[in-house]
Amino acid sequence: MGNFIQKGDSLVYANDHEILRIRAWGKDGLRVQATQNADFVDLPSALLLPAPYHPEIRIDNEAASIQNGHIKAEITKDGRLLFWNVSTNQLILEETPFRFVMPRARFYLPKEGNLYHIEVKFVTHPEEKIYGLGQHPNGSLNQKGHVIDLVQRNTQVNIPFLISNQLYGFLWNNPGMGRVELSGEQVRWVADATPQIDYYVTVGKTYAEILERYTESTGHVPMLPQWAAGFWQCKLRYQNQEELLEVAREYKRRGLPLSVIVIDFFHWTKMGEWKFDPEFWPDPGNMVRELEEMGVKVMVSIWPTVNPWSENYDQMKRLGYLVRTERGVDPMIEFSDNYPKGKGFQVYYDATHPEARKYIWEKVKKNYYNYGIRVWWLDACEPEIYTFDNDHLRFYAGQGVQVTNIYPLMHAQAFYEGMRAEGETEIISLCRSAWAGSQRYGAAVWSGDIQSTFESLRQQVRAGLNIGLSGIPWWTTDIGGFMNADTTTPTFRELLVRWFQYGVFCPLFRLHGYRLPRTPEQEQKGSGGDNEVWSFGEEAYEIFKELLFLRERMRPYIMEQMKLAHEKGTPPMRPLFFDFAEDKQTYDVEDEFMFGPDILVAPVLYEGARAREVYLPAGCGWTHAWSGETYEGGQTLLVDAPLDTIPVFFREGKKPF
Repeated sequence: MGNFIQKGDSLVYANDHEILRIRAWGKDGLRVQATQNADFVDLPSALLLPAPYHPEIRIDNEAASIQNGHIKAEITKDGRLLFWNVSTNQLILEETPFRFVMPRARFYLPKEGNLYHIEVKFVTHPEEKIYGLGQHPNGSLNQKGHVIDLVQRNTQVNIPFLISNQLYGFLWNNPGMGRVELSGEQVRWVADATPQIDYYVTVGKTYAEILERYTESTGHVPMLPQWAAGFWQCKLRYQNQEELLEVAREYKRRGLPLSVIVIDFFHWTKMGEWKFDPEFWPDPGNMVRELEEMGVKVMVSIWPTVNPWSENYDQMKRLGYLVRTERGVDPMIEFSDNYPKGKGFQVYYDATHPEARKYIWEKVKKNYYNYGIRVWWLDACEPEIYTFDNDHLRFYAGQGVQVTNIYPLMHAQAFYEGMRAEGETEIISLCRSAWAGSQRYGAAVWSGDIQSTFESLRQQVRAGLNIGLSGIPWWTTDIGGFMNADTTTPTFRELLVRWFQYGVFCPLFRLHGYRLPRTPEQEQKGSGGDNEVWSFGEEAYEIFKELLFLRERMRPYIMEQMKLAHEKGTPPMRPLFFDFAEDKQTYDVEDEFMFGPDILVAPVLYEGARAREVYLPAGCGWTHAWSGETYEGGQTLLVDAPLDTIPVFFREGKKPF
């Protein structure tokens, strides 16, 4: 039997070279750390230091417990951990029991130095459903039954925070590589190489309360700027300043709303110089001023890659601001750049290095911010390494396998802190990846380079709901998908209409993609085909116009939801069960969602569909947004959905737009 000790506000258990420490962490939260080393080390963390809480700690000969608000953890005499919701007296989480000749629930396999391969196993309830864990295009809302790699990849965002229908939240507070296995019998968290176990558990009476506790511990998203709730126009890619301005002018000539226009990659001289190519962007200051007069913000693409031929490479390498490899030469990704022409090898700046973060911001400030640009597109920020050999990387914060997953958070931190230092309060960066806590640095996430298919659209609905439940309330997709789209086909034009309808009800509303076919000039310049709302035929254009003005009417309602996201972490877009937890049928509905508390959205997700079934949750009446007809909740309707219509219902008595 181990020894139980109280150390200040912590309960400590020591046995057979293992130290286990449990501390109160925020309201109704506990942080658990364990190691077989002599002491704990200070690793990069998602958790912020909370205000002091004073837990109730009890120790006797057989067991010990620590209670913080409505959560209590008990350590049995053989060292097993159990967690309780005190308000309901419910056992919410427990480590797997010890079984003869089987590894214990906390398993350590020594590696080099002070590192271990670590596993932690918990029993799962037979009817438990698990949500969150970032953004994964596996087509499922309930992640039970999946094995999820804890690794950042294009289209796969690793945020190791889950919410259970047993009304607890769990954060695996480890920025290293690993996986989580969500089988029918147990949940197993695996870290490939780490010195210690570190996780956080919280409880709540509702899903909203759980996210509020999690947000208090990992950081609040800023208030979304008013302009960001409008329409964002983007394509791969506008070649030059005049082309970009002419698109914005055409929106204004047509009387169409436009909030943001985007300058995508290769507008630069070289990767790692972070400045406009003056041949194609000769007067950024006047460009930004003209767009501002039209009420349009400019977002510019910033990559974390550095070309060895760039003017900054030698200095950054000398100062230690670049990620390095453990052995051999430093190339990390093969990608084209403006010079030398064709493919070349690039390296990444080290976002975990505080001085490197200041360095990149100073370059961005000089070459973009000083021209009036205030919105940042942080592309390829996983970082996108080939061939995913993160154990071969060495960061300022540690060995790659230990810390790589936190890179996108710290990359966003560079821009957030740089903007704050300039006195800016409206801060938003569009990121292709994120980690737990990224929201506190104004990170909006989009779903990466996805396919232009109806299957991909169906995946996005589930992925977007899960990332909202992972603490990231600002989320969007490339409307129409990013790649392999033939814009001349009826299939793609129908897909684009259905995706645009869905996009109106996403937290951020943004059109982007690499469109085909290309004109000879576009092909020569490496640009995709046209991607403006008038580019896809008159029928589609008329539908898009109506949807653009619908989004404008929704903006006051959207900003109400963004205020709630800022204050409490409540995602604007969430599954039906989030608001209707007592209706068990809502847990089986994965292709509808609530947009705020009063709008139910049922996107059309199959080619050729002109009607779809819609489940209306029990507990209130519902009004069809377009016909005005009212229905009782707790039933499934077959709802007409001609091409120009998306099924939408209002909570009875509400009219959000």
